[in-house]
Parts: sequence; C-alpha cells; structure tokens
Amino acid sequence: MRITFLGTGTSQGVPLISCKCAVCVSTDERDKRLRSAVALTIGEQYIVIDSGPDFRQQMLRDNATHLDAIVFTHEHKDHIAGLDDVRAFNFTMGKPVNVYCTAQVEEALRREFHYAFSEKKYPGVPEIILNRIENSPFNINGITFTPIEVLHFKMKVFGFRIGNFTYITDANYISEEEIQKVIGSEILVLNGLRKEAHPSHFTFDEALELIARIQPKQAYLTHISHQLGKHADVTAELPTNVHLAFDGLTLELD
Repeated sequence: MRITFLGTGTSQGVPLISCKCAVCVSTDERDKRLRSAVALTIGEQYIVIDSGPDFRQQMLRDNATHLDAIVFTHEHKDHIAGLDDVRAFNFTMGKPVNVYCTAQVEEALRREFHYAFSEKKYPGVPEIILNRIENSPFNINGITFTPIEVLHFKMKVFGFRIGNFTYITDANYISEEEIQKVIGSEILVLNGLRKEAHPSHFTFDEALELIARIQPKQAYLTHISHQLGKHADVTAELPTNVHLAFDGLTLELD
C-alpha cells in the first residue's frame, strides 16, 4: 500500500487576507499545506479519503489517472467541497465514482450538490454512487476499511484503519473502545492542530500523548494550522518515531 498525503493543512486559523507570518512566507515547500486528504494506492486501486476545496489541484499534483472511490470522514466543507470535480474522472473512466459516507455526510452532499441527485440531470454533472457506512467494517473492492469513531467537539467523525495503517483527522476525543481498534497500527496519522487549546481538535501535546499511548512504529501529524509553526522548527521537537506530515509525502506499507 502506498500512502500519499494530498494535503496536511486546515482552514482553521488561516486568515482570508495575505498573511506575513513565518509559515506563510516560508520558502520551505513543506510549509505549503493544502486542506487535509490522503490517497491510498493498493494494487491497482486508487482511493481517496476526503475531497476538500483543493481536490482538483491535489489530483493534478498527484497525477491521478483514475479514481476508484472517495471515503468521507465527515461533512464539514473543508472535507467535501471538491466533490464536484469527480466529473473529470466520470469522463475519463466512463462511469460513476463510488462514494462511501455516513447518513449525515450523505445529507450534506445532497444539499450541497443537489444538481447531482436531480431526477432530470443536466449533462456533465458529477456522477456518483452513494454507499452508506456505519461504525462497522466495510469493503471496497476487496479492501477492508474499519471505521474509528471519534469526536470533533460534539460531532461524530470517522477515522479509518486499513490493514496496519490508521488515519484520523478532526478529532479531540477518542473513546477507549475505539482506541483499541487503533492499537497495533504500524503507521498512525493523527491531527495535531496547534499548541494552544482548541475545542474540537487535538493540540500538538495531546496528539503526542495519544501517540505515546498507542505506540505505533511511526506516527505522522496532519491537519496542521500555520499557528503550529514551521515544519523544520516543529520537527526538532518531535520524538524519533513521530513526524510532521507534508503535502506530497509518500509512504510504503506492506
């Protein structure tokens, strides 16, 4: 399995005007972060977790030639807004794209992309097949995904474990029962927004504490606000088995 970080950033704490902070003016490409998403290449399968506002740019940057499925963690706009751009894959593949999501995410998709679900569709609208998921393992073309239910403030969000890889974003609480699903992962990706307290995201220290408890072989922080600091500076503070993810980073896992 190849794991590609399509984006490691967040809309949280990012101003709408030009910012002159150390991160935003950094010349280090690792500090240029699109909204969080990850691509999994398993055999010939190419599966994306979340399609935020930067989805089109991320697909172009990753030279994606096909798209077998999109799996959604939750319904916030920074994780679903790019769904319209599956139409390019509809055109090249000649078929709809499978989407896996909860009932809550489906409701948001039907609201935000109503034209994709009309009885009389305008030519060229995105074509998708909705597959409902709950907090139990599900299968995508022979690949098992195990949801990890976490809380994002009071919102239920899914992380996912695929083999020995676990991906969790937008969380600030994980129950003991759900943590048990994660233990044994070789690679854990976890959100670590910033150092200051936040009502709906793990802080840098909270993420490190949870990683120390789960004890994966390697861990990567994602969903990073520019408030956390520059990649090189933050890396110097990390334990040897914990890394700051960056856009374009690719990992291989048997």
